[in-house]
Amino acid sequence: MNAPKNHHKQHQHQTHQIPKPKSNKPITEILWVSLVATCIKLLLIPAYHSTDFEVHRNWLAITHSLPLSQWYSDQTSPWTLDYPPFFAHFEHFLSFFASLVDPIMVHLHLGLNYKSQPTIYFQRLTVILSDFVLVFGIYRLTRNLGYKERVLIWVLVIFSPGLMIVDHLHFQYNGFLLGMLLISISALEEGKDLLGGFVFAVLLCFKHLFAVAAPVYFVYLLRHYCRGGFIRGFGRLVIMGSAVVAVFAAAYGPFLYHGQLLSTLLQIQQVFHRMFPFGRGLCHAYWAPNFWVFYIILDKVLAFSVVKMGFSVQAPTASFTGGLVGDSSPFAVLPRVTPMITFSIVMLTIAPCLIKAWRDPQRRMITRWIAYAYTCGFMFGWHVHEKASLHFVIPLAIIALKSVEDAKHYFYLSIVSCYSLFPLLFEAQEYPIKFLLLLLHASLMWIGFSSHFATTTRKAVESEQTRYEKTRFVIGRFGKLYLLGLLAVEIYGQLVHPILFTERLPFLPLMLISIYCAFGMMYSWIWQLRQIIKLH
Repeated sequence: MNAPKNHHKQHQHQTHQIPKPKSNKPITEILWVSLVATCIKLLLIPAYHSTDFEVHRNWLAITHSLPLSQWYSDQTSPWTLDYPPFFAHFEHFLSFFASLVDPIMVHLHLGLNYKSQPTIYFQRLTVILSDFVLVFGIYRLTRNLGYKERVLIWVLVIFSPGLMIVDHLHFQYNGFLLGMLLISISALEEGKDLLGGFVFAVLLCFKHLFAVAAPVYFVYLLRHYCRGGFIRGFGRLVIMGSAVVAVFAAAYGPFLYHGQLLSTLLQIQQVFHRMFPFGRGLCHAYWAPNFWVFYIILDKVLAFSVVKMGFSVQAPTASFTGGLVGDSSPFAVLPRVTPMITFSIVMLTIAPCLIKAWRDPQRRMITRWIAYAYTCGFMFGWHVHEKASLHFVIPLAIIALKSVEDAKHYFYLSIVSCYSLFPLLFEAQEYPIKFLLLLLHASLMWIGFSSHFATTTRKAVESEQTRYEKTRFVIGRFGKLYLLGLLAVEIYGQLVHPILFTERLPFLPLMLISIYCAFGMMYSWIWQLRQIIKLH
């Protein structure tokens, strides 16, 4: 009777002695992943770039050729400097190396619309190198996760087709800015609130459009960091406030220093005028897929109906083919929308997560709250760019593996967000690139999520079968129909519209993309709001 027991113990001992395979350190793994992504980015260097390429080249010239006091007043080029001071200093730093590569690149007059091969390679490489801030940010957030979980999240972020399109084709520097946001979020999740608040303040001095999440940061830090009684809480409030003030003083102080008495206020006013150009109008030239798309379309439909009924209405100067709705273009029927109205709506929609953060400031919820705040800014903000969807798509990748519902939501959202960026690349030679980037991303998501949420056993019992259906990654009928609708919109824009209208109504396919993607974005906003209210 003892033999089997001894044999069993011996077997357990032998099994215990089997060495487990050691996995590489996360830092080594993520460097390999980022190296593969870098190779893809290098292949995109010769591809199309937008006018933003000349914008940033001109900023190199401004910061290199002019004294700091003239950075925000120079109008040599229409592409004036309109980012906060830290980004201007970043361009100034790059300009030293740019002058060594090609001096004409940083010449204020001779460099206008300058696109030499060294200039193209230099600016493209600066974006690629700055992306390692994003790599570091995602590393901090995932270093304590399991191997499969962290690799999947790395792929979602580092190989994001939206970032590839916007930064490495269209040309911008969103990667390292989003990296700073992820560093700030990782600090908050680790309980290092002072560091998280400090990095966020630095981020705001690089790009002010990230300020949409500032109310969430303020309420969360006030309730989570500045707690522990009046004296301790007040002391921490002073420390946090001092850190934030120091950051903004470092950013805007030089402009105060270089200003002369009365001109000092003019210097600061000029900086803020460039950063917040409210005269540009409610919508961007290409309508971002948000709430205001429905508002504009409703106004057009009502105006058409009122005219058919025999009434006279003032026709807005903006049209479907122009795609611009500015201050000088009032709506025909619906009330005119002002920046203050959009600000009020954004604050109202953010309120639920502010209330949650005030009542129960939990570290595990901060990523979800910040992403929701940026979603509100995108859906209801003033003059929103379609590229701003990256502000919440990238953070939501961090929580995509929290549950199968989070994974399904992210699957839809990331596809819709990426597809809404397609009009940025309108030349035929870039079409296969953006299509393959989206297809590869969708395939990797499908494989990764299906593998992560797979159930190992299926029992015949009904309760077990129900549990299985709720825990595996499956795209429902409605989701499939919506994604097929994206394909239909693309087929119309590429094949049907040119046949029906030739070169007429060029904005119609773009309008259809905006409207259809806006439904997906509205779904995402409502879904996130429900999660904010439901989760504790």
